[in-house]
Amino acid sequence: MKGVVLAGGLGSRLFPLTKITNKHLLPVYDQPMIYYPIQTLVNAGIDDVMIVTGGNSAGDFLKLLENGEDFGLKRLSYAYQRGEGGIAAALALVEDFADDEPICVVLGDNIIENNIRQAADDFRKQEKGAKILLKKVHDPQRFGVPELDGGKVLRIEEKPQNPKSDLAVIGIYFYDSTVFEVIKTLKPSGRGELEITDVNNHYINEGTMSWSELDGWWTDAGTFESLLYASKLVAETGANNLKDLTANQGK
Repeated sequence: MKGVVLAGGLGSRLFPLTKITNKHLLPVYDQPMIYYPIQTLVNAGIDDVMIVTGGNSAGDFLKLLENGEDFGLKRLSYAYQRGEGGIAAALALVEDFADDEPICVVLGDNIIENNIRQAADDFRKQEKGAKILLKKVHDPQRFGVPELDGGKVLRIEEKPQNPKSDLAVIGIYFYDSTVFEVIKTLKPSGRGELEITDVNNHYINEGTMSWSELDGWWTDAGTFESLLYASKLVAETGANNLKDLTANQGK
């Protein structure tokens, strides 16, 4: 299984900080934001990763991360996304990199306390389909919300006014190699973007979607409030064993 970190977009909710740099290069406590999703993939046993980014600061990722050796990666690749077209449009850029293997996709501003190794191992045993991770939140109307029937996902509704559960779909997804054919069938939403929720609902309709609930805390870091909150959580509890990973960097 290969790993993908989606780190594009304009980061408009963090303006003016993002006027001079990519959102995912901003610090979360004492490390760049992009370190955390990479380590999430490493902890899941993935050592071949592609970062999709864009904008004027794209070259800074190469300067910061180089070839990924400090993370223990065998290969770190890069893809450039022009403009904004949604998560699914960014994911479409990694088709050649995936090379018919299953992938684990992490949004670049998602930070978790523990790891997803069990979920990754469970997906490796799936013959086909997709897998999402869910987490209970106090404000599910801000996220994609699943409607569940026991252990089955019936549908995901994006930012519902009346959520059918208090669970949110977090920005970590597992897909088989057919995901790129699914993306090619999508039509832009009212926002003019190709929505990842439409991808997930395709697998749900196909009957090949599984899910598990994430252990430990989770947050994104895409607003000033959540960026501060993420920094506090990492400072207090740590995340992804990142301190051990980066102890010798720069020496």
